[in-house]
Amino acid sequence: MRRKIVAGNWKMNNSLNRGIELATEINKKVRKQEENDVLVILAPPYIHLSDLSRIVDKDAISIAAQNCASEPKGAYTGEISAKMIKSTGAEYIIIGHSERRQYFHETGEILKKKLVLTLENSLTPIFCIGEQLNEREAGNHFDIIKKQLEEALFDLPTNWMGKVILAYEPVWAIGTGVTASAAQAQEMHKYIRNTIAGKFGQEVADNISILYGGSCKPSNAKELFANDDVDGGLIGGAALNADDFFAIINSF
Repeated sequence: MRRKIVAGNWKMNNSLNRGIELATEINKKVRKQEENDVLVILAPPYIHLSDLSRIVDKDAISIAAQNCASEPKGAYTGEISAKMIKSTGAEYIIIGHSERRQYFHETGEILKKKLVLTLENSLTPIFCIGEQLNEREAGNHFDIIKKQLEEALFDLPTNWMGKVILAYEPVWAIGTGVTASAAQAQEMHKYIRNTIAGKFGQEVADNISILYGGSCKPSNAKELFANDDVDGGLIGGAALNADDFFAIINSF
């Protein structure tokens, strides 16, 4: 059975000290729950990974990196390899976030290399896909999503695909003032699951978690998570506040 997941992407926010404080706050809140079947993941900047891996209760919270290099090692100044991330105690890596695609021009070929390195190092990728506003308005949103899946994932062996977490980011609904409805989220998540089933089989599709990576907040999380094919959220701004993030976790 696929997991319910709430992952907080801190992006380029929080000093190391503030990161430790925030992770400690979230850790206390999550641990107080007697029953919690939601997988909670924190994705801080690289400099936080080792410290946060040591302070959180691994039975309650897991740690993710926000990115990794597309090469295993070498003369790539400023890059961080999947193997290095593994050594910090992190267990997940976000791959293909819309901001990486947009600002750093990451292609499907680059993302495929990152996915393979993540899996080779026994880490779990959270692979992001999503369309821009002009692509949705043109009616090309399903084609864009299918292309992104095909470029990076379709060469993976079935057993590796079963280890991937997907995150759908309607880029047109992030910081634009345009809101994606719960029905629109469900429609796309169902399409993604059906696309995975067509390539890898229904069993893989039924067991893969697909997170919603739009503007998910305490006010709309419950409605979003009530959909059959929405298995949780990849949270941005609301993940920087312990109370808001915990409220989203409790939306299940």
